[in-house]
Amino acid sequence: MAKRVIYIHGFNSSDKSYKAVRFGELMAHYDVDYCVPCLNHEPIQAIIALEQLLTPNTVLLGSSLGGFFATYLSQHYQIPAVVINPAVAPYTLLKPLLGLNYNPYQDYHYELNSSHIAALKALAVDDLRHPELLYLLQQTGDEVLNFQHAVNYYSQCKQRIEFGGDHSYLGFEQTFASIVDFLKIT
Repeated sequence: MAKRVIYIHGFNSSDKSYKAVRFGELMAHYDVDYCVPCLNHEPIQAIIALEQLLTPNTVLLGSSLGGFFATYLSQHYQIPAVVINPAVAPYTLLKPLLGLNYNPYQDYHYELNSSHIAALKALAVDDLRHPELLYLLQQTGDEVLNFQHAVNYYSQCKQRIEFGGDHSYLGFEQTFASIVDFLKIT
């Protein structure tokens, strides 16, 4: 059975994000089942959709809010995951965005409300019981998230910290070899 590689996009993003598409181009050279689900803004629906894709031979790659979801799945199901400029506490970050929102990548309007914040808080993993399953890719120039939060939270995990960059993770292609190696993609 081929390894399943699931890419988890971030908040207000889609399955067409740059990193999802570029990583898919790389995965075309491997014998893997590459999945990039287009996730709903509702955290519980997103997690359910992701859980339905899990197989015994799954690995994860998550960016921003997708990194938060990947951490949850990694620690609950003991799955290797690479997290890219991950949101550590999205329930605090998204509070200022409560109300009407628009996802330009999926072209739909929705309301972000306190139940979404509560759902994210319920998904938070306070104690990384399997830090060896996580690999942090972090750039210090992230203008959306405080990079130090991720460096501290994932302190027991493998880390690649790059100075500069931004939230999109500039030079993402340069991390491909280390991602493939960590996730044991052959």
